[in-house]
Amino acid sequence: MAAMAGLQSSFTALSLSSKSFLGQRFSPCPSPPLVKTTKGPCPPIQAKLKRWERIKCKPNSLPIVHKMHVKLGDTVKVIAGRDKGKIGEITKIVKHNSTIVVKEINLKTKHVKSKEEGESGQIIKIEAPIHSSNVMLYSKEQNVASRVGHKILEDGKRMRYLLKTGEIIDSVENWQKAIKEREKKTEELTVAS
Repeated sequence: MAAMAGLQSSFTALSLSSKSFLGQRFSPCPSPPLVKTTKGPCPPIQAKLKRWERIKCKPNSLPIVHKMHVKLGDTVKVIAGRDKGKIGEITKIVKHNSTIVVKEINLKTKHVKSKEEGESGQIIKIEAPIHSSNVMLYSKEQNVASRVGHKILEDGKRMRYLLKTGEIIDSVENWQKAIKEREKKTEELTVAS
């Protein structure tokens, strides 16, 4: 105890020169509080993210989900970019930045390291996402790209259709096919984990 009291008294008697804090004087009086008290609402705390990580958020901090004119399983034609004119089927949708992955379109090369000592590395091709505004819905029957329209049927269901041809996109068969594909993917993920 005596050693502790001696240590405390030596700290209170400690004097520092004014140059030790880059020109700021050391005052023995208590410092002002670290947190500012304001009468108005506190500004929101924002974390600095890299440009490619930023996601626009609503005031309640939920990410903004953009409405897209395409859905999983649609056949689309690329209307802008390096793969302009190519036709493919949508395999994945990323809603927070309105991008889609189209089968066999926008292929990028990826260099993969070897996992084991005897194995050599590989160069593989992966499908990179493209923005949904760079594609148009495509009719396989009439071989024409068209914008999408919405109509409400007699039973109250809202359906998408192609404006040029009048072909209904959201048919029961298309939905069942997309649901089966999703179920297969979830089963594969559960088996893998």
